[in-house]
Amino acid sequence: MTDWTITAVQERLELAADVMRQMPSVKPQGHFNAWPEYFHSFADKVGQAPKMRRPVPSPRMISEADEAMLWLRWLEVEDAKLLWLRAERTAWKPICWQFGLSRAAANRHWQYGLAVIVWRLNGRRVPKRRSMAYVVDGAK
Repeated sequence: MTDWTITAVQERLELAADVMRQMPSVKPQGHFNAWPEYFHSFADKVGQAPKMRRPVPSPRMISEADEAMLWLRWLEVEDAKLLWLRAERTAWKPICWQFGLSRAAANRHWQYGLAVIVWRLNGRRVPKRRSMAYVVDGAK
């Protein structure tokens, strides 16, 4: 991709959050189960609801998620946290409570963070002495 857009960046961050959610949990080393694994027969499974498991993400999805998470380094810490919470599909109300912002201010910070990433991915420098609105408009 040579020309990044705000929606493309947003989708990539949401994909990264989904990939991180699907990854197997990390367990401490040294702990194991000494009990033998019990193999259920067909009669044991009759009448039970099947357990659906999500497939493990592909290596390409994992590398794209790692790349997308590195983009958050270009932002201020608070803006990066806000973008990640929105990528995890967290509702606005808990985000506003956590950051002490109004809904409109949180939305502006979210749009600004996406715009900064778009500017950097498209090879442009983000102007320091310009307003957030200028950066957001320049990314569209």
